[in-house]
Amino acid sequence: MSRSTKASIQKIGGRFFCSLVYLFLYAPIVVVILFSFNTSKRNIVFEGFTFDWYGKMLQNSSLLESFRNTMIVAAGSTTIAILVGTLAAVGMFRYKFRGKGVIDALLYIPVVIPEIILGISLLSIFSVFRVPLGLVSLIIAHATFCIPFVVFSVRARLAGFDRSVEEAAMDLGANRRRVLWHVTLPMIAPGILAGGILAFTLSIDDIIISFFTTGPKSTTFTLKVMEQVRSGVSPDVYALSTVIILVTFTVVTVSQTLAYKRQLKQPDSN
Repeated sequence: MSRSTKASIQKIGGRFFCSLVYLFLYAPIVVVILFSFNTSKRNIVFEGFTFDWYGKMLQNSSLLESFRNTMIVAAGSTTIAILVGTLAAVGMFRYKFRGKGVIDALLYIPVVIPEIILGISLLSIFSVFRVPLGLVSLIIAHATFCIPFVVFSVRARLAGFDRSVEEAAMDLGANRRRVLWHVTLPMIAPGILAGGILAFTLSIDDIIISFFTTGPKSTTFTLKVMEQVRSGVSPDVYALSTVIILVTFTVVTVSQTLAYKRQLKQPDSN
């Protein structure tokens, strides 16, 4: 077998493997989008094309309320996670203190512990302190498991942080507050943004912890879908899922485009 033939086979094999990987990843998403236009209410087979479920989605007040609760919880928990996680990451990067290694190791516990155990633990704490179950308890619960992800993301950004830039700014007369706002935060902003997006996504996707910490009037979108699994998920849920997918796709595309343009503007980019 000649070298060119061998290279062609490897190229075709690589493309075939990549196609299988992307098919495995995106086939379920395509099915959800396709079935949101299905005329059949049972959504077992595709019987015809219609936009009716998008109109009925807007008339389903309980479904829209669950989505509104999901957005409130995700925004609230992400804000708390960004504030606490960024301060924790910067503090642990700047200062050395006794027990720093233990605190660092404890950050991994909420990440690796089974969600059902974390959910039961949070429910017990809310019961002890008599915190009413609702949107507030959901925001606190989601912030609990989102904070470590923000810390990890910001700390990864700080790993390549050049502290001589801060020292140069202070030599030029800037106080610590100006250095923090005009030097440190802009340099670690990509890490904060990545951690925030990850926290927001995890909050929207959570089911188990939400199940233990939600109240009767604070059902989230994921819990609403789980309620319908036994009787069959209604097509308007597929329609709302399609809207979420499109918004997510748009946000990811815009952020990646901006990141690519920013990379091109860097002096050392090729």
